[in-house]
Amino acid sequence: MLITPHNPNMNASVRPSKTRGFAKRDWLESYHSFSFADYVDRDHMHFSVLRVLNEDVVAPNMGFGMHPHHDMEIITYMVAGALRHEDSLGNSSVIRAGDVQRMTAGSGIVHSEVNASATESAHFLQIWILPNALNLMPGYQEQFFDTQSKLNQWRLIASNTGREGSLTVHQDLQLFASVISQAFSLEFVLAVDRSAYLQVIKGQVDVNGFILNAGDALMVNPANDTQTITVVANLDTEILLFDLAKE
Repeated sequence: MLITPHNPNMNASVRPSKTRGFAKRDWLESYHSFSFADYVDRDHMHFSVLRVLNEDVVAPNMGFGMHPHHDMEIITYMVAGALRHEDSLGNSSVIRAGDVQRMTAGSGIVHSEVNASATESAHFLQIWILPNALNLMPGYQEQFFDTQSKLNQWRLIASNTGREGSLTVHQDLQLFASVISQAFSLEFVLAVDRSAYLQVIKGQVDVNGFILNAGDALMVNPANDTQTITVVANLDTEILLFDLAKE
């Protein structure tokens, strides 16, 4: 289900949180914005090169054992808790709130993701990006972005150039994170023929007249002119904004 555009100045639509796919195991709650595993939605297979956006909550001491990936750029954005990562490249680390991880699966990688806490859940977003080439050399990168660097501004956390201390992804995109104080306003100018995907992690925002709550997303499609995306926080809010090639 999509909410049809009601702002004549923006070619956009809302994906409400409650319409996402949902999977529940004894140790996992997972919301799927796009088709994933047993959840198949022909209307939501991807958005531009954004192929997967899962919001996962993993129980203490539980998680995903060693499993393979290939030909995908995988970004993990930690919201709360701690997640232990190990992979076939020899990487081993624990990432926490503020940490962002990028894994280039490329020609093939095997990894695990397990909650590193015995008492607290791990809450994170798992993002899969279609790469710009197949059989890339597998790689791993992580970076901590403190709250102050995201507070009431756009903080670039992933890009195809790795500029400004962002993670490097093999695709034409920019991924921004922001923590916005209540009543604060941010603007983002989307270039001609670009698409944007805005995901609310926490809080509530008004985006060009669309009210979005935690878990909701706004999809902005290409226009013949630049589009100004105005985000006003109705509550203290955390969001991601993907600037993508034309959908």
